[in-house]
Amino acid sequence: MPERKPIVTALVEPPGRLLTIAEYTQLGEDDRYRWELQEGNLVMSPSPSPDHMLASYVLCEQLKTQLPDEVVVIQDVDIDLQLDRGDQPGTSRRPDLVVVKRSAVERVRAEGGLLRASEAVLVVEIVSPGSRRTDCVIKRAEYADAGIPYYWIVDLEPTDAMSLRAFRKTGEPGYADGGKGIHSYRAEMPYPLTIDLEAISGLLT
Repeated sequence: MPERKPIVTALVEPPGRLLTIAEYTQLGEDDRYRWELQEGNLVMSPSPSPDHMLASYVLCEQLKTQLPDEVVVIQDVDIDLQLDRGDQPGTSRRPDLVVVKRSAVERVRAEGGLLRASEAVLVVEIVSPGSRRTDCVIKRAEYADAGIPYYWIVDLEPTDAMSLRAFRKTGEPGYADGGKGIHSYRAEMPYPLTIDLEAISGLLT
């Protein structure tokens, strides 16, 4: 997959206008900060802690061994939520993990640009101290509006009772509750998956 070009000075002083997805993509990467695009506005998200990154790595490894060949799991990558026309201010999020169709990766490799919400099967956010409302309220609504079929929220606290709350799209607006697991979580959809949360807590305690 092509890497976004290194950032120059664009994100040091965010532009005083709303950005489209194409304009956001042209900004490139910023190796000091983590940015997302919300309705055309650049939003700096909290830098993940070492525990957060470790949890993301373990979850990614668990998913890799269980997912079918037609999809892949990727960490910390931009997704165009496709909530607006291309010439309108856009919204792009950077979930901790996203499961996308393998064909989506091949498309980005060939064409550039961002992964699209329509190519995502599952997104996963790991709650940080400064991201709880964003993950549980704002992103939950955005991912549902974008039509992403499944959304998981992983809460690392308390460390002796880590939890995973699942949500799924139905025919109604928003997400329906897909259940909650403490210590472990077993899903039948979108694929048969078992997540061992104790494997994470054992590394963080």
